[in-house]
Amino acid sequence: MSSITIHEIDPVLDRRLSSMAKERGKSKNLLIKDLLASALGLSVQGRYADDYRGFCGLWTREEADEFESAVADNAVVDPSDWH
Repeated sequence: MSSITIHEIDPVLDRRLSSMAKERGKSKNLLIKDLLASALGLSVQGRYADDYRGFCGLWTREEADEFESAVADNAVVDPSDWH
């Protein structure tokens, strides 16, 4: 799959895209993909995998904090591991 970059987005357009994305519960990236596909007459339904969404928001704050605490050491690089 390829990627593109769009330079110099007008601030008014950027705010509108942000607003639309928030209203639809999507990222701006996904919204733009959907808008482009729709503008080109392509089907938007089922185009992007979102199977993970069913797992979002399942943990309580306490469970999330416990997990973050348990994996915090993974963010520490021990230089001796690289010798």
